[in-house]
Amino acid sequence: MQDEMESLQKNQTYEIIELPRGKKALKNKWVFKLKKDDSGKVVKYKARLVVKGFQQKKGIDFDEIFSPVVKMTSIRVILGLVASMNLELEQMDVKTAFLHGDLEEEIYMEQPEGFEVSGDNLVCKLKKSLYGLKQAPRQWYKKFDSCMVSRGYKKTAADECVYIQKFSDGNFVALLLYVDDILIVGKDATKINQLKNELSKSFYMKDLGPAQQILGMQITRDRENWRLWLSQEKYIERVLARFNMNNAKPVSIPLANHFKLSKSLCPSSKEEIGEMSSVPYSSPVGSLMYAMVCTRPDIAHAVGMVSRFLSNPGKEHWEAVKWILRYLKGTIKLCLCYGGIDPILEGYTDADMAGDLDSRKSTSGFIYTFAGGAVSWQSRLQKCVALSTTEAEYIAAAEAGKEMLWLKRYLQEFGIKQKEYKVHCDSQSALDLSKNSMYHSRTKHIDIRYHWIREVMDRQLLRLVKIHTKENPADMLTKVVTREKLELCRNIAGMFLDTAGGGELMDSSRPSRSSSFHC
Repeated sequence: MQDEMESLQKNQTYEIIELPRGKKALKNKWVFKLKKDDSGKVVKYKARLVVKGFQQKKGIDFDEIFSPVVKMTSIRVILGLVASMNLELEQMDVKTAFLHGDLEEEIYMEQPEGFEVSGDNLVCKLKKSLYGLKQAPRQWYKKFDSCMVSRGYKKTAADECVYIQKFSDGNFVALLLYVDDILIVGKDATKINQLKNELSKSFYMKDLGPAQQILGMQITRDRENWRLWLSQEKYIERVLARFNMNNAKPVSIPLANHFKLSKSLCPSSKEEIGEMSSVPYSSPVGSLMYAMVCTRPDIAHAVGMVSRFLSNPGKEHWEAVKWILRYLKGTIKLCLCYGGIDPILEGYTDADMAGDLDSRKSTSGFIYTFAGGAVSWQSRLQKCVALSTTEAEYIAAAEAGKEMLWLKRYLQEFGIKQKEYKVHCDSQSALDLSKNSMYHSRTKHIDIRYHWIREVMDRQLLRLVKIHTKENPADMLTKVVTREKLELCRNIAGMFLDTAGGGELMDSSRPSRSSSFHC
């Protein structure tokens, strides 16, 4: 608590004044946390003074509160670049980040417990943002953004939390910001150290050296072979232990065919609802979703299925959740691998016709690989009911095309270009429909927004290419697949069980080096 108060005073966060007439002071509280390392040993006792921001009134105490963070896809693309170009990868942490933001509103707070200054009606007038304030994240981002712009860095158009500066010698330095976690990437270590020093002058920073983990993801590098691995083994271990699944029997696929999940399995009687109320359904689903978003595209379809029943889950839905946890138990060392080949961007798309048993909507899925590993993926129900397989595949291709254009623009801001951008689709009829309206009588009802893919192809911004269903890794994002097909999909997505054995498997399952890349 003393350390926290010293940080507040050093940063001139507030001043003690008498509360003006007609003003109200927000309450606060102390929040304590034990910081532990991977082995569970306590390494730090942490105290935070937090404002009770729920007492704030919109239009009086705050206005806009949105604050961007770097996209997970942006992080993975950068890690692919780091591996394939053997770049430096450094990490920094901002201590008490929210305390740096300048407040635009007039806000008063009661004095912190244990550190009161005696006097009549004395309160703290906040000069800078504090943890708990609704606008604190936004004010911190604005402060950091102005600092980076003043140093010659520009935000990328694709992601507002990725800053880049290009130099006359062809090198660049990029910075990725996720609240108070910072990744810095570049070829020249001297320029990176220069940026570190400049940031340390403006903010209270902690230099963590070469990046080893970010947002619960472990980063392992083999610089001699130009490879990088991204995993969540420690996170998954904690999740399994939290829900008493660390001794469960592993299974080989994320979801089995015997799970026919639908609303008809939801409890209807008071007894059934009461019985399921003791099951912590939403908590493990949320934990699974974070693993899926970060490093595990192989569970995307399964997590999407169980997340549809969060409001009223049944026993069968809970069994499906435990099945996914058992799958993670058996594949806990699975990680994404980048490098070893040229940084080529390729996409794969697929759809499962009428896969949802309740709405009969189809499931769209796409996955993009870059530098040998998956960087972007999605498994989602389509917004309308498709009347044919062609329509379902066509809609999925349009959604995948949007992601391709975003990734293309993002990479080009780093000077990464290639001759053509391919999206692989296993439906010949959808490919034909994307080129012309030859099936007009059977497809005239399709929403005009999905015909956007035709214009994109006419302008040669991307190409839809035929791929055999047996070789399409997007299959695992739309339906339950066999163990053999799942292993093939994971290999194409650059997913391997360990860094030691991944090399041979990677070289045999990935495309060979291509001359279509240039930087």
